[in-house]
Amino acid sequence: MNSPNPTSQSPGIARRKFLRRAVGFAAAPLIVPSSVLGRGGHVAPSNRVAMAFIGVGNQGTGDLQQFLKDERVQVVAVCDVNREGPGYWNGTVRGREPARKLVDKFYTQQRAKGEFRGCAAREDFREVLADKGVDAVEIATPDHWHAFLTVAAAAAGKDIYCQKPLSLTVSEGRLMSDAVKRAQRVFQTGSQQRSDRNFRHACELVRNGRIGKVNTVKVGLPPGRPDFGKTGDRKKAEPVPEGFNYNLWLGPAPEAPYAPARCHVNFRWIYDYSGGQVTDWGGHHPDIAQWGMGMEHTGPVEIRNAKGVFPPDELWNTATEFHFEAVYANGAVMVVSDKFPNGVRFEGTEGWVFVRRGGIEAEPKVLLTETFGEKDVRLEASENHFRNFIDCVRSRKECVAPCEQAHRSITVAHLGNIAMLLRQDLRWDPAREQVLGNPAAQWMLNRPSRAPWRLA
Repeated sequence: MNSPNPTSQSPGIARRKFLRRAVGFAAAPLIVPSSVLGRGGHVAPSNRVAMAFIGVGNQGTGDLQQFLKDERVQVVAVCDVNREGPGYWNGTVRGREPARKLVDKFYTQQRAKGEFRGCAAREDFREVLADKGVDAVEIATPDHWHAFLTVAAAAAGKDIYCQKPLSLTVSEGRLMSDAVKRAQRVFQTGSQQRSDRNFRHACELVRNGRIGKVNTVKVGLPPGRPDFGKTGDRKKAEPVPEGFNYNLWLGPAPEAPYAPARCHVNFRWIYDYSGGQVTDWGGHHPDIAQWGMGMEHTGPVEIRNAKGVFPPDELWNTATEFHFEAVYANGAVMVVSDKFPNGVRFEGTEGWVFVRRGGIEAEPKVLLTETFGEKDVRLEASENHFRNFIDCVRSRKECVAPCEQAHRSITVAHLGNIAMLLRQDLRWDPAREQVLGNPAAQWMLNRPSRAPWRLA
C-alpha cells in the first residue's frame, strides 16, 4: 500500500466541512452557542481533534464515551459492520446506530438550542479513512482486523488509538509498528494500565533497583472462556441478521459460517480472530512486566515449560488453562499462568512488589512510599490514557503505550500460545524476531489472509 507524504506537524483541523458538521443543527434558525465559538473557556472546533471510531461494540463504545468527555475532541463519525443488534456484553445491543445516537445526544446536551445531527454512521471503514476531515481514528474491532486497519490508517495520514491486544500474530505486529513509524503517526495502544499510577510506581521501583536484582516475574491472567455475550449455546450456523455485514466482519479471516457465538464479544475464544485470555489479558500484565524489567524494546530468548488445556469445543478453541515461562538474556524469568493472582509480582534479591488493578503491595512495605530523585529512572507519567493520546496528537510526542512497545509485549503472549499448541520449548531471537530451529513455530508467526485483505 502506498503511503502519503505524512507530516509531523499538528493536523490542520479548521476545515469548512468539519466546522459545518460541528455546529450542525436540525432546527432553524441556526443558533451557535458560545461553546462552539470557543468563548467561555471552551475549545473552538478549529482547535479540536476530529475523531472517528472504527468498531463501536463493547470496548469501542466505552472508549467513545471517554473521548466525548475531552472537549479537545470532536467525534465526527462512527463505523461498524453491524447496524444494530444484541450479543455484546451481557447480551446488550450495540452497533453503529446506537453509537451515532449516543454521540448526537451528547452534543445536543451541550447546545443552547436545537438538536445536533452531525455524527456520520458508516458501515465501511474505507469511507472513514478517505475522509480528509478525520484527524484520528480509534480501532476497536476484533483482533484479526487490527493490522490491516492500522496500516491503512497510517497510510491515510490518521493518528491512531488501537485497542489491545495489538495484533493477531507476531508478523502483523511488526508490520503495524513499521507502518506507524514510516508514516510518522501518533499511536496509542489501549493498554491503559500504563496510565495507572500504581503500575507505574511498581515499574519505577523495579527499574531503579529498589527490590534488588529481579529474578522472577509472576504474571497472573484470568482462566477460562467466559460466555460474555450469552451466545455460547448458539455455535451452529444461522442466517446472518439483517443489517450485519458478516463478510466484512470476517475480512482477512478464513471464510466460515455465521454463528452468534462466533462474533461480537466472544470472538476472543477463537484462534482465527484472537488468542483467548492469553492475548486478551496479555496486552496488559505482560506489558507491565516488560516495562518494569526494562525489556519493552526487546523480548525473551526462550519460551519453556509451556502447558495448555484445550477442552473440546465445536467453535471456541483457545486455552482455558495455561502456563509458560519466558526467559530473558539477563536470566530473569517471566512466568505466565492462570494459577497466580491476577496481577504482576516482581521478585528480586532484596524484596518484591505486587501490583494489580486497584492495589499495590510490597516487601519491605516502605517501598510503597518510596520517592525518586533526579538521577532515577522515571517513566512517562500519564493519569488518563485517552487524554494522553490527545495530548500527543497535539504535541506530536510519543504516547505512553506506543506501537513498538505494544508489539514487543504481545509477542510474549503469541509465543506462549505457539509453544502451548506445539507442546514444545522455543528458542527466540528478539533482534531478528525469529524462532530458531523450529520451522513449524516460525510458520505460526504469521497466518494467511483472505483476499483482498492481504498485507505485504
